[in-house]
Amino acid sequence: MIKNKAKALLLICDGLGDRPSLDGKTPLQAADTPFMDKISEDGINGLMDSISPGIVPGSDTAHLAILGYDPHKYYPGRGVFEALGADMELCEGDVAFRANFATVDDKMRVIDRRAGRKGSEDLADALNGLEIEGVEISLKNTTEHRCAVVMRGKNLSKYVSDVDSHEEGSEVKKSVPLKLKEGGNELKTVNIVNEFVMMSYEILNEHPVNNERREKGEPPANIVLLRGAGIYEAVPPMKEHFGFDAACIAGASLYKGVAKYLGMDVIPVEGATGKTDTNLNNKAEAALHAFEGHDFVFLHVKGTDDMGHEGDFEGKENMVSRIDKELVARIKDVDSYICITADHSTPVSIKRHSSDPVPVVINGDGVRKDKVNKFDEFSVASGGLGRIRGVDLMLILSDFMGYYKMFGT
Repeated sequence: MIKNKAKALLLICDGLGDRPSLDGKTPLQAADTPFMDKISEDGINGLMDSISPGIVPGSDTAHLAILGYDPHKYYPGRGVFEALGADMELCEGDVAFRANFATVDDKMRVIDRRAGRKGSEDLADALNGLEIEGVEISLKNTTEHRCAVVMRGKNLSKYVSDVDSHEEGSEVKKSVPLKLKEGGNELKTVNIVNEFVMMSYEILNEHPVNNERREKGEPPANIVLLRGAGIYEAVPPMKEHFGFDAACIAGASLYKGVAKYLGMDVIPVEGATGKTDTNLNNKAEAALHAFEGHDFVFLHVKGTDDMGHEGDFEGKENMVSRIDKELVARIKDVDSYICITADHSTPVSIKRHSSDPVPVVINGDGVRKDKVNKFDEFSVASGGLGRIRGVDLMLILSDFMGYYKMFGT
């Protein structure tokens, strides 16, 4: 660490932003958030477009942008983050996918894209280590039905379409090239993807784990559906990019993967599940301890996004209140700048990401305190930060921390 520099903590509440739906309020407005409100009252507030106005961000591209890396330049594809977050080794040229265990019938129609939200290490082991056309395939079950898949071999491409149609009742799609470049890497890769998907069905359909699930009346996880292909390429780590040592506290593999991709230290936390049952107290303690060896701590909470996708207003409201009382109450007095924001909005009324900007607050020494005293989507709009982009945030924090770079003389 560089001496005489300030520290900063960035708390991202995934999918926190919303639209008024119950009694004219958003879940954030309805929640009991005295500690967030105090940080807002003592800080500088505003709205943030993770990518730019009108763009609906994915969680992956949004986090890249907010952590200071322009996704138009640095985005490798979602699969890379999933694999890194699952502690899978990646080398230059490896193609990685996010994947689901799913349930299909004998006509390859998708019955359940998530196989009852239940995966299995035994099923993953049955597919891990397959080889097709000289390409080694690694597969790891991460959370529930989710998996990460890595293909390693020569002349592979990320420009291949998803097998997952995202629609139940439809037939499993064939992967096709998204681009055709000289050398035929895309054709080779789609052939391997399609063969692997069919092999997964042949191996898993009569697997003892699935036979047992059928006996219990549970949907079998009898196929793996691939999507989000990405190819691994090294990027400048955060230490080189901004000058400080950074740590990540997260439960879900995607966010740990983004952090690893950017050279951050990922700190394991007992009870950090990446779901609504995550242990917020342990996350708060881990974040505070992380400052012993780092200047910047990225702290992520996923449950708010889950409730948005489920259309559960009360669940999202309760999750926000829990974050305030179990996490923000513990970190509010840390000797660092504190920034609270979201990666995107996930309104309960539409159950998906939207382009609505998210609230953001920065609290710490020297900030231009504005007149905002409530942290929500509407109150912060009058704040001193105005409306910024995701890629602006780390530059602003870096300046406060003393890691600024002068432009010109």
